[in-house]
Amino acid sequence: MTLLFNTSSAFLISHSEYISQIFKSVKVENESHHYLLSPKIFAIKNKMHEINNKRPRKCDEVLKETGIIRELYQTFLTKIPEGMRENIFQDDYETAEVREHSKRLFELTQFDYNGLKGGNNSDDALKCLIKDEYFLIPPKSRFLCGCVKEQSKGLAGNKYDIVIADPPWWNKYIRRLKSANNKMSYSMMYNEDIASIPVKELFADKCLVVVWCTNAASNIDAVKNLIFPQWGVKYMATWYWLKLAVDLEPICSFGSGCKKQPYERVIIGCVGEMKEIPDNILFASVPSALHSHKPPLLDLLQKFTDNKEPAVLELFARYLLPNTTSVGYEPLKWQHISLYEKL
Repeated sequence: MTLLFNTSSAFLISHSEYISQIFKSVKVENESHHYLLSPKIFAIKNKMHEINNKRPRKCDEVLKETGIIRELYQTFLTKIPEGMRENIFQDDYETAEVREHSKRLFELTQFDYNGLKGGNNSDDALKCLIKDEYFLIPPKSRFLCGCVKEQSKGLAGNKYDIVIADPPWWNKYIRRLKSANNKMSYSMMYNEDIASIPVKELFADKCLVVVWCTNAASNIDAVKNLIFPQWGVKYMATWYWLKLAVDLEPICSFGSGCKKQPYERVIIGCVGEMKEIPDNILFASVPSALHSHKPPLLDLLQKFTDNKEPAVLELFARYLLPNTTSVGYEPLKWQHISLYEKL
């Protein structure tokens, strides 16, 4: 994550710039190359003109927080220097073009690496050949491909200061997607299955536990009252990721009730006595068009840990990050060379 601007309660970050910095100097044999993710991936146009004719369901809790987030955003927007707003994000593409591009990349990166393990212990990013395909591997990173439950057992003996999970929540949209195109789907999990993942033994004595969660009230409740208690985690705070188009406007309008919202949340808990974490923090960025390609959170979370170089574990990962162990069926997916352009 690259921080562009912040106040005490809101942060503007650049996911694309962060990735660019990771792969600014990739070692390929005796040479170094700079790789960038395809510009179209972070070129989302504003969608606020699109009309949603679905009748909203009543959801008082989401409606209340939507007002809070809208106010945080509007206040934050007035504080961003005008010159910065004009120069932060320049490129944009037609929405249909971006969608088609991301779909093509999704289908190009369909690989079965179940059981594969590896990593990069060096201080340099590397371009590596893995099963006849090239991938970019960040420095000090490790990956384990396969069922998160099984791979978590294989990590026994390791302790992590920060654990981040992006579970494949069960939802009707993905179920419909699976029936239409198997290549565009992934295995969903019920809340009880997520709660049963054996991560308890992987937590350091003082550990931050962060879960990406949808806006569904049932999933929010499951994190706080089922998953966290079963993992032995105490709830601390909720932060919100606001998705912005290239003009720094929300990618869609703030909905009423439980309609689609331009934000997602991370629910933060802890094991042991940790520094107090403020509630209702907003972090905003132009989202990746790639599915489950969330912005990295380490730079925002690290200051709440005592360890200057925290050991980080990411569950259900689809891409790799420096100083992080990434676990899931597809932790190499968004590392495939087809996504990158060499400068």
